[in-house]
Amino acid sequence: MTAMTKIDDRFDVRSWLREALFPHFLCPGCGHGIALRALVWAFHDAGIARDRLAIVSGIGCSGRIGAYIDTNTFHVTHGRPLAYATGLKLARPDLEVVVITGDGDCLAIGGNHLIHACRRNIDLTCVMLNNEIYGMTGGQVSPTTAEDRWTTTTPAGNIEPAFDACRLAEAAGAGLVGREMTLHLPALRDLLVEGLMHPGFSFIEVISDCTEIYGRKNDLGLPAEMMLCQTGSLRPDVYTSTVDQPFRPNRLRTGVLARSDRPGYLARISRVSDR
Repeated sequence: MTAMTKIDDRFDVRSWLREALFPHFLCPGCGHGIALRALVWAFHDAGIARDRLAIVSGIGCSGRIGAYIDTNTFHVTHGRPLAYATGLKLARPDLEVVVITGDGDCLAIGGNHLIHACRRNIDLTCVMLNNEIYGMTGGQVSPTTAEDRWTTTTPAGNIEPAFDACRLAEAAGAGLVGREMTLHLPALRDLLVEGLMHPGFSFIEVISDCTEIYGRKNDLGLPAEMMLCQTGSLRPDVYTSTVDQPFRPNRLRTGVLARSDRPGYLARISRVSDR
């Protein structure tokens, strides 16, 4: 992780938001609001002009985040934001294209699109908000739901292992792969800046929390307790703390996990066009 970028005291998050759409629809304690704050902060610190920024989002709680950002936004079909974003970047390479997606949207129905976006190494940034559940569409199990967790489609507990999206993205050839949690807002902002500035496909997993559909029904504690436990594994089995050890050991790797300097898709197209 690079050193923290300089904080601009003049930054006003409201200048990046469509205030007419507030109050937002997110549940109390939902981590997605923190992710939204970190993302617009990163746009500001990266010096991205809103008239050359395009945000593509899919279906789910994460997909609604893009609508609050006062820039060019596209809300598309379930699982397909990376496909739409690829076409947009090829048609308008001058734009900074960012995908906001969720664990279900990106890894389940959209899994193939993620693999091939990584393989092509196309110059866009994919921000996947991982709250382990289909929060908006009924609370079904997702590819990142921890084992033994209750969901509407796993009433006896989830028996499938959770997907490690970052390992998948790295193996598929993404130019930059990183992970951070909503608990660490400045670090998340810094990682998003790195992803935005990287020439090639950047995949950023954001560990978030669903406090209502997932946390409350699995007895995972209050929103603040769920956030503090992000420092454990993908999700700890027991959400407890003591005076001597307020957090579980940090077994979840964060920051930049992989980086590659291989040419991006647009650079390869330019080489072919010059022949």
